[in-house]
Amino acid sequence: MTVLLRRSRHLKLVLALTLAGWSATAHADARAPIVDAPAGRLAGVRDGAATVFRAIPYASPPLKGLRWHPPVAMPRWTGVRAAQAPGRPCMQPTMAAGPYDRGPQAMSEDCLTLDITAPVGARKAPVMIWIHGGTLIWGTGHSEMYDGQAFAKRGVVLVSINYRLGVLGYLAHPALSAESKDGVSGNYGLLDQVAALHWVRDNIAAFGGDPGNVTIFGESAGALSVEYLLASPAARGLFDKAIVESGYAFTMPELRKAHFEEQSAEAIGAALANKVGAPDLAALRAMDARTLVDKVAVAGYAPYGTIDGKILPRQIVDTFDRGEQAHVPLIAGFNSGEMRTLRFLLPPLPESAATYATDVRARYGDLAQAYFGLYPAQDPERTRLASARDAVFGWNAVRLVRKQAAIGQPAYLYYFDHDYPSAAAAGLRGFHASEVPFVFGTLGATPPKWPAIPQTAAERTFSATVLDYWTSFARTGKPVARGAPAWPAFAPGDTAMALADAPRPSPNFMPGMYALHEQVMCRRRLSGVQSWNWRTGSTAPVLPEGSPNCAASR
Repeated sequence: MTVLLRRSRHLKLVLALTLAGWSATAHADARAPIVDAPAGRLAGVRDGAATVFRAIPYASPPLKGLRWHPPVAMPRWTGVRAAQAPGRPCMQPTMAAGPYDRGPQAMSEDCLTLDITAPVGARKAPVMIWIHGGTLIWGTGHSEMYDGQAFAKRGVVLVSINYRLGVLGYLAHPALSAESKDGVSGNYGLLDQVAALHWVRDNIAAFGGDPGNVTIFGESAGALSVEYLLASPAARGLFDKAIVESGYAFTMPELRKAHFEEQSAEAIGAALANKVGAPDLAALRAMDARTLVDKVAVAGYAPYGTIDGKILPRQIVDTFDRGEQAHVPLIAGFNSGEMRTLRFLLPPLPESAATYATDVRARYGDLAQAYFGLYPAQDPERTRLASARDAVFGWNAVRLVRKQAAIGQPAYLYYFDHDYPSAAAAGLRGFHASEVPFVFGTLGATPPKWPAIPQTAAERTFSATVLDYWTSFARTGKPVARGAPAWPAFAPGDTAMALADAPRPSPNFMPGMYALHEQVMCRRRLSGVQSWNWRTGSTAPVLPEGSPNCAASR
């Protein structure tokens, strides 16, 4: 009911603003909360115990010559800018029907905006910056599921950001590198995120936030973005803590060198330009954004960060091995049923247990017995769900907290295994992103085809516990929840917090899982010719033989 009332108020406000003919710099309603930030004056809206400011531009619109250009700071605007109406998502292709699809949306290249929800009367409150997921192709920071009311009730300022997506956010191309003063291209979406962090540092005090206590957090591609920010020198000093929800660490392309089965990022971009019929950079920039995005969707393009020696100096695994990542407290975790909604990443079911065993031995060699110990042949469906989950999400989450603990930072691991009736009926226990509405306390604001979360006291209590853990970590660097078990750090006992029906510490978490997948990654990396990603079981390439340089991987 609360969500429905909130939506009703929001719709009435948008309608009133539309009928009144508000512009971006309209005179503010006398009742609207006004802030005077370094960026300019803004009129927001009072919503319960929070003040909300929507679609605040943190950089100039990346249009025309600024398409595929690092974000450009906006000059201070004059007058009072209306910040009550929702912003538009960045340009993206149509999403396939499923739990993540919200239906048709009005999109724009003019999308570099952020939303702020702050407690009324906040002063030096901890700040959490949310980076949405969507494979770096889809999504928006303006989703109802990312409403910040529950954070405001806990004394936290929530910032939710948009950033350029897909080809508009991550294209590298020789002509773009040539026009860059640094001789690089790609990573524009990541640079948008860095620009948003700068904007928050410079402006958030006007909204009651503490620029010296900022936590970045994200899920899936948003979690990958958090990893990029942890690794990027460009983001150093702009945040103080980080939360990685279902992050991954696939091989990234290098700007000009083919490596690990990957073409160079510039070669990928040049080939893509040819596929969409753009003979040069001028033609790419002249192409209508909708046309470009749709053509790219047909041509096939998977956006990733680019190793350019500047924004991303090296592979994520190498940065963390060297201890060069940001030295900040970290929470990382993954979900039990990640692959239940990501079945396109699964290996095919084997014809029989004998076929499975033969195939795994041929591909994993001396690691086959360790593989069978974790992923036995008796239940092939369960085995492929678990092996792919661990290769993509589980290994990475454990690796992140291990590496962060190794540099002396507090590091906490979670395992989200919560189920409820509609998810269970659909076979989607702990599916990818299923923790998000519990993190935000927005159980009734999920997309239309998301398994509906019952509005019961038990679900609300569980959500409140997760929110307590997340927001207390943002405040102090230690996750604590009222009436819930203490969350031990991951090291030295390899302990995870299992978030199922209720939180439960789980020491010696998944023994052998990390060691196996770390060995696999290490051998592929040493080979120089194999990438590490989602390929596991019968889709994995034949693994190189062991090396003394991987002996310490455990």
